[in-house]
Amino acid sequence: MPVQISNFPRNGYAWCSLLLAVVLMSCAAPHTPTPLPSHSTTPLPISTPVTTSAPTQAATIAIQDIRQPAVAGMFYPADPAELQAMVDHLLQQAKQEPQEPLALIVPHAGYVYSGAVAAAAFKQLEGRKYEAIVVVAGNHYDPDFKRISVWPTGAYSTPLGLVPVDSALAEAIVASDPQHIIADRRSQLAEHSIEVELPFLLQAHGPAPFVPILIGQQSWENCQALSAALAQVLRDKKALIIASTDMSHYPNYEDAMRVDHATLLAITSLDPQAVISNTNHWLSSGIDNLFCTLCGEGAVLTTMLVAQKLGANRATVLQYANSGDSPYGDKDRVVGYGAIMFWKEEATMLMLNEEEKTTLLRIARETLQQYLSKGTIPKYEVRAPALLQQSGAFVTLKRRGQLRGCIGHMTSNQELYRTVQEMAIAAATEDPRFPPVSANELAEIEIEISVLSPLYLVQDVNEIQVGRDGLYIIRGPYAGVLLPQVATEWGWDREEFLREVCLKAGLPPDAWQKGAMLYRFEAQVFGEGG
Repeated sequence: MPVQISNFPRNGYAWCSLLLAVVLMSCAAPHTPTPLPSHSTTPLPISTPVTTSAPTQAATIAIQDIRQPAVAGMFYPADPAELQAMVDHLLQQAKQEPQEPLALIVPHAGYVYSGAVAAAAFKQLEGRKYEAIVVVAGNHYDPDFKRISVWPTGAYSTPLGLVPVDSALAEAIVASDPQHIIADRRSQLAEHSIEVELPFLLQAHGPAPFVPILIGQQSWENCQALSAALAQVLRDKKALIIASTDMSHYPNYEDAMRVDHATLLAITSLDPQAVISNTNHWLSSGIDNLFCTLCGEGAVLTTMLVAQKLGANRATVLQYANSGDSPYGDKDRVVGYGAIMFWKEEATMLMLNEEEKTTLLRIARETLQQYLSKGTIPKYEVRAPALLQQSGAFVTLKRRGQLRGCIGHMTSNQELYRTVQEMAIAAATEDPRFPPVSANELAEIEIEISVLSPLYLVQDVNEIQVGRDGLYIIRGPYAGVLLPQVATEWGWDREEFLREVCLKAGLPPDAWQKGAMLYRFEAQVFGEGG
């Protein structure tokens, strides 16, 4: 019945919507970075010895232990004042979410291309402090390096100052799995994907020791080994994991949008295997110039594994863009950028009282009246706290008892009333099964709203209760959702409900038994008909 649309937040240039889910894989060869225009490439001079005020570090750091900037003046300004002004401006433009991140996925391209997206991630750190910070990146420059590199002591130098290495934590990570993880500096000397994150980290979080980690060969074995090691040493700490990666490399703008939004949805499923299993779909899809979908796939998979071990049960896409959105970009050949936050949510469902339900239905109808007659969207000053909460929602339209449109978001990063406004318009104008609703027929339209609970991964189908639960299924590029009331309206039992949600997604009727990810959710359903 309903059509799912998952949208990702706007950046300074672009926004997107998504109907289906798919996936990603690693790059098989190095990525050649695009230089940032009009900046000097002179490295930052460092005197020896260098002092640091970091409380957990020694008073001085030997020059040989300091990793010098490799891409200052190319990926970001080398001048400290210019760099600080740019980073601060980008952070000021970003929005902080109320949730505290356990992990972030952040792009690492030149700031004129991906800086706004990176800022959307690092903005989440303002006013928050962590005991342990780990930055994990993929290997772009050293094809012979196959293991996992940890910079063991000293610091990374940036134009804004030193970022000291947490040597005790680095030592513990290496000691936890010396077969896969080694203390190593050489492989990180030219690698940009850790360095580029540090000015943002300094400005958003403030000076704090961290551990820089580079995954040489982005294999599943390395991801499992590193995630196990990190989960072990970070278990009793307030920790933050940062995965550094860009997204699709070198397709045209439209193809990148399609691939990247599918990849974002795959990541937010919280299932690394679902992400991996969809890799072949994109890399064998025949898209021109699609070199990879995540250059830091190993960092992403590792972060997904660690985040869940540390308690994360939600992932939120904070922002998306690609290089074609930048004034410096070329839409015929782009690189994608996404910011994702992993966090822990106590699984509770937003419950509305009768007044709040009435208000939401009024907002939906008034929005449709104004949009269908004038093409504009009314603005509201909503004060009810429940309507300002973030929650997924569907809007269903019926005419004379027959479905006339139904579209929604499984989750949302904006206020509930705004989500309902958007979904009301989408249900009236974008449901591909029906022609757009006209202003003249609106008087005959009845509006129903479904406010959703968080998604719960189904471990045992016996936990699904028909009438209480809706179902959301995803496998590869296919995804489908059925609201709780659908099973009741059609008189389905559990087996029929499972079969129908598979068919809704375009999957075989038994796909729920064969590798698909199956989620359940509850919904508070109310409409103008009472």
